Amino acid sequence: MKKSFYLLLFVLIAFACSSDDNSGTTDDTTDDQQTTDDGPDPVEPPTKAPCENGVAGIYPCNDYDLFYRMALSTFAAGSGNDSWGWTDPNTGKEYAIMGLDNGTAFIDISLETPVYLGKLPTETTASSWRDVKVYNNHAFIVSEAGGHGMQVFDLTKLRDVDNPPVTFSRDALFSEFGSAHNIVINEDTGYAYAVGADNFSGGPLFINIQDPLNPVGEGGYAMDSYSHDAQVVTYNGPDTDYTGREILIGSNENEVVIVDITDKNNPQNISTISYGQVGYTHQGWFTEDQTHFILGDELDELDFGFNSRTLILNFTDLDNPFFVGDYFGPTTAIDHNGYVKGDLFYLANYTAGLRVLSTSDVATGTLSEVGFFDSFVDNDVASFDGAWNVYPYFESGKIVISDINGGLFIVQKKQ
Repeated sequence: MKKSFYLLLFVLIAFACSSDDNSGTTDDTTDDQQTTDDGPDPVEPPTKAPCENGVAGIYPCNDYDLFYRMALSTFAAGSGNDSWGWTDPNTGKEYAIMGLDNGTAFIDISLETPVYLGKLPTETTASSWRDVKVYNNHAFIVSEAGGHGMQVFDLTKLRDVDNPPVTFSRDALFSEFGSAHNIVINEDTGYAYAVGADNFSGGPLFINIQDPLNPVGEGGYAMDSYSHDAQVVTYNGPDTDYTGREILIGSNENEVVIVDITDKNNPQNISTISYGQVGYTHQGWFTEDQTHFILGDELDELDFGFNSRTLILNFTDLDNPFFVGDYFGPTTAIDHNGYVKGDLFYLANYTAGLRVLSTSDVATGTLSEVGFFDSFVDNDVASFDGAWNVYPYFESGKIVISDINGGLFIVQKKQ
């Protein structure tokens, strides 16, 4: 999220009532006689609720039930941000990981009533920006807090937590950078990539995490300048020139860059692509067959006034990517992070919550909404409130929504 668009201006307007002391009039209404009508008591948001007749309690929805909700107060936090997940390979238990302004929360969501296990505090100061990914039973956490570096946390400690919630300690710290906007991991190769950091011009830093508690820096790539977010894959798509190569797709503010980073000592730019009405090229994700890239622009709704826009790029030839089409959602909300699972694209759509789009016709430049859960009930306008991130990869089908204002939501497709 671009910092300059997070500055909020608050204006206090004072209303004063006065009377003319020389008027000779008096007000003989006592406090006991004064009555006010504040209207009905506010509706308490539900902890759990099925999606029925278009709502789950107070939350607008279509085909997705509210499995559980935890407010920010549960985590003693002021705001939420990123999220990810971990499935214990020994027990099959599922855990949600949620970024907060003051740390990272860990929640066991395998139980009918999820349990908040504890928090890993921020390494330095609080920050609205925190990002987390998982590799080999460890969480890797970065933040835009100054001097934060990359925290490493052993997730197997979640198996046996007495008297939760507890305050956790990190297990390692990588400090070859201070702040970073995001972290990307290629689980196939065991490399992490810090992007939007304070070196390599904000381009990706290469970090070998094959031994998670002993990360090793292996340089970086600055040739395409600042990367706001990225996806890194071991390529197995239709362009056989790059089969088996480690390919980075960077969302770089005003364009998308495609880079072969297999040789960490000699990264090679493959191509770049931009598009019309660029606001801020933010984040995207490959379709599972790696033929198309689904992209979000964080500021185009604000800059150009149209509804939520999601762009579709054809990546069948990595040397010559091209624009295929765009999808406009039903609201003016800003699109944020999105991920593909199967033939569905799960989008964190800020004030419009989670939107679920079918990618079955992506080759024709077509996406279609098949479900949603709106975690932010106040409005659907273009503002930086509501759903920051979603995590749709649990085997159980549970989906994590990390909401800036509302906390943690766990939703599930209606059975």
